[in-house]
Amino acid sequence: MIKHEFKKQLKTGDFVVVRQVTRVSIAVVFLASMLYSAVVAAHGRVEMEDDICMRQVGENMIHLSAYQPQNDIEGHYCTNIPLAGETLLVVDLVDPAMREMPVGLKVFKGQNEEDSEIITNLQPTYYHDGVISTKSALLDKGIYSVFVTAEGMPPLHYRYQLRVEMVNWGNVFRATIGPVIGLSIILFILYKLFRSKRMRNWLASRRAN
Repeated sequence: MIKHEFKKQLKTGDFVVVRQVTRVSIAVVFLASMLYSAVVAAHGRVEMEDDICMRQVGENMIHLSAYQPQNDIEGHYCTNIPLAGETLLVVDLVDPAMREMPVGLKVFKGQNEEDSEIITNLQPTYYHDGVISTKSALLDKGIYSVFVTAEGMPPLHYRYQLRVEMVNWGNVFRATIGPVIGLSIILFILYKLFRSKRMRNWLASRRAN
């Protein structure tokens, strides 16, 4: 009789522990899927207003893309270019009104135009197709500035700062903080589960068998 009751309690304990583990597993899977979705969303399609490659003055917007086909035939970058080398810059005039005004583009090394090395200097002209494309330029490791000026009323000035072959620690931190927090929560849940009295009793009963 006592042995029967012990087996019954053991089975009941097994059921409770399995139920707890199942709940924790579901929570972990749910949290992991949320983190994965956040990472995908961060690297996937974003609204134009939230795109770091966009610049807006008033109602007028432009978009910058940088290409290095010698390194990645399909890849394109914006303000962080992973490798030094031949780089093609393309500016899209998003708003049709900008295609009806002269637009100029200047690229120079550094953050201040004075006494800086001019890489590209396109004089203002009309781009009725809405695309400004520079000739491939050799960009070394360092910081570069891109100025785009539209001769409207009033004139429109846009600026980009390019980081070539440099680590952007701000982006690294923002990209990793979410997964780190999520992993910490998962480890904390697992720790609390295995430290619970019921789990320890269940493990002890298993070892006793």
